[in-house]
Amino acid sequence: MGIKMSQIIIAPSLLACNFLAINDELDAFDNIPNLWMHLDIMDGHFVPNLTFGHPLVQKISQSTLHKLDAHLMVTNPEFYINSFKNYRIHNLTFHLETIKDPLDFIKMAKKFYPSVGISIKPLTPVSHLSDQVLKEVDLILVMSVEPGFAGQAFLENTYQKLNELVSVKKSLNAHFIIQVDGGVNDQNAFKLIQHGVSVLVAGSYLFKNPSDKYAGQIEKLRGNVP
Repeated sequence: MGIKMSQIIIAPSLLACNFLAINDELDAFDNIPNLWMHLDIMDGHFVPNLTFGHPLVQKISQSTLHKLDAHLMVTNPEFYINSFKNYRIHNLTFHLETIKDPLDFIKMAKKFYPSVGISIKPLTPVSHLSDQVLKEVDLILVMSVEPGFAGQAFLENTYQKLNELVSVKKSLNAHFIIQVDGGVNDQNAFKLIQHGVSVLVAGSYLFKNPSDKYAGQIEKLRGNVP
């Protein structure tokens, strides 16, 4: 597979956490390695939900030592390049469907963010990602549910997209890593990793459990617990 199971990054999707106790939720992940805290930034326009305004993102950035992973599900992602640049975000992902010139966006975002990703919705084919974009971007986020709400069932056609991405990555000698978001759980995590995924976003699967169980659930995603 090219990557050790212990190196698989798990990205807890905070959209599914208890917002009334968000400090406690974040504290529960303090001693767990290889995590990104996943922030679903929705504007109620590109997707039918509204989440994570700037004050909350700032608060989260001050309350965790883990890397932040911001997924922009918005119609104007260019605005967030500047407005998020002081929030300690490691990876900033935008949607291909929202940008006329993705290469220009990637170039601008790389001035402020260590990693820049691009996401495609379930009905967007891999072929819509140009070779130039695939060579420049650091991460490809494959949505395995329709973006907008937590708790949806995993779409099985995701595996075909992953096969295509792995193939084109090899042919282009590209360096991007692959992330999957939507319906990830301990039943499909190993198969996703076998298909080239190295970052697993998990929301409902993790947060339906008490916080003292999060570490164990994450280890199940990595295949370390039967």
